Amino acid sequence: MSEPFVHIANLTVKYQQKLVLQDLNWVINRHENWLLCGTSGSGKTTLAKAIAGLIPVYNNEIQLNFTLDTHLPAQVYYVANWYQFKDLEGGANFYYQQRYNSQATATTATVRVELNEFGKENNLEWDKLDHILSALGYAKVIDATLIQLSSGEHKKLQLVKAIWLKPQLLILDQPYNGLDTRSRQNLNVLLEEISAEGTQLIIVGNETELPATINRFAEIKDGVLQEISSESRKVNAAEILSKPVPAFLNQSAVPVSEEHIIRMIDVNITYSGKRVLKDINWEVISGEKWLLQGHNGSGKSTLLSLICGDHPQAYANNFHLFGNKRGSGESIWDIKKRIGLISPELHWYFDASATVWQTVASGFFDSSGLFCNPGSTKHAQVDELIGYFGLTAYQNTLMNVLPLSKQRLALLARTIIKNPEILILDEPCQGLDEQQTQHFNKLVDELCGYGTTLIYVGHFESQLPSCLEKRILLEHGEVKSIESILQSI
Repeated sequence: MSEPFVHIANLTVKYQQKLVLQDLNWVINRHENWLLCGTSGSGKTTLAKAIAGLIPVYNNEIQLNFTLDTHLPAQVYYVANWYQFKDLEGGANFYYQQRYNSQATATTATVRVELNEFGKENNLEWDKLDHILSALGYAKVIDATLIQLSSGEHKKLQLVKAIWLKPQLLILDQPYNGLDTRSRQNLNVLLEEISAEGTQLIIVGNETELPATINRFAEIKDGVLQEISSESRKVNAAEILSKPVPAFLNQSAVPVSEEHIIRMIDVNITYSGKRVLKDINWEVISGEKWLLQGHNGSGKSTLLSLICGDHPQAYANNFHLFGNKRGSGESIWDIKKRIGLISPELHWYFDASATVWQTVASGFFDSSGLFCNPGSTKHAQVDELIGYFGLTAYQNTLMNVLPLSKQRLALLARTIIKNPEILILDEPCQGLDEQQTQHFNKLVDELCGYGTTLIYVGHFESQLPSCLEKRILLEHGEVKSIESILQSI
């Protein structure tokens, strides 16, 4: 009998004196491809990083037995849930609005340069890329700078590298986050192709749309791994606990006098001669609930940046917000105080050195971090909302030491703390498990019952709040359709 590919024996990992994994055992045999699931914060990412050698382990707790008679690199390659990049001078201290700054684009590498460097480092042939780029619809951004990419396009860059490399063991942490439906399907085909060539897979997450080559399932619970069946990993919706919404959110947001909160007339956005948004006409009436969809790179993030006051080209367009034409005297802070926003980009650029409590409280002031005392009333509201999201035990913990899922929950709390007139939720449930996703969307439904206007971006039809009424679909920067949600889902 051949030796196992991966053998983990009695692996224990502590982080800041907290036990994350305890005497964990796992054997991965040849030709096995695994889904590693579990609730958010259960230790999935910690285990994945340990296998990839990114977390130190001791006493031969993890043994890897690579195959010598193959052309595949004797390597474990880990694709993180979070993509980080640096500018041409090695800096990584970016801010949220910087992606719309022409000077910033001049100091960050293009996708082509990034892939060239990766190919040279790993002795890869450029002509093997065409198939991957085509499958993921990525050739169109090959000359875009990294800072201009959307969250889905950043995820695709990670995946392009991994599939091009074809290591003996590929670990993918939340690989479907930010991907549209077609890209998820094509990714599964690509993973099946490299699996057939010998690459073994570990997918980390609670996914349901998996490549057919996944043939084993495991769950981490209380620091221990156990093999499970495919069916037992599904969450029973009846088991999801319902919590009462904090009382201060059980009130209508400040009523708006304008019937049309958003009005865009022939809006165009252009970068370096390329139109990213083309003749956009869209009206949002106070209290409406919209689903914004489109393939990766279709212009969704740019459209939202106009509404949130972050995009400088808003002033060059016929664009009205809260009844006022942009550029008529309102400040960016006048706009932001009426909007609650979460997006993958906001998460990337948020001050990770703030505590959970400071992060949530900063939502009152639309700041990245807390720089003033919010007062006793707001203090009590922060405490109540932190409890609602199950974060009380972490309220004094720095964001940068939390699992990404709990960072996300803190930012969701920050988004709604001021009970805004408009909620703009751009893939708000990225990285959350199914219980957390359903819990949050239930909260959205309740908040929007009090007249809050909603714009919700989501690629997974099964992970949407039920209050949605209308859908706007973008394709290549243009409005492809506007329709009733009941007709489209």
